Amino acid sequence: MNKTASLKKVLVVDDEPDTLELVRLVLESGGFKTMLASSGKEALKMIETTKPDIVLLDIMMPDMDGWEIFRKIKAKHSTIPIAILTAKAQNIDRLLGLHVLKADDYITKPFGKNELIERVRKLAV
Repeated sequence: MNKTASLKKVLVVDDEPDTLELVRLVLESGGFKTMLASSGKEALKMIETTKPDIVLLDIMMPDMDGWEIFRKIKAKHSTIPIAILTAKAQNIDRLLGLHVLKADDYITKPFGKNELIERVRKLAV
């Protein structure tokens, strides 16, 4: 296990309870500390109180869409790496996330366990 990763706190933002639990299990098996938020408002509050090192953010959220959440996080916490974690796999969505908003990574569901751990680990350095 990577000791650097074990010190990193990852905030996972997704409105699907099963996805939150799966990502939590995967990341904790990779040595990360995870925090879970099921809405944009909850995520924004948690960022202020828990100061995560990395955010994994779903795009399709019920209270505010992930793009808006992304912009709000970056406006106040520009140094926190954000990876989009979404089922939206079309090129236009990837381009918007990576090139327009400047997300640090764009991970599509479904994802492999080792792939997710390694991609988050790259954000942790």
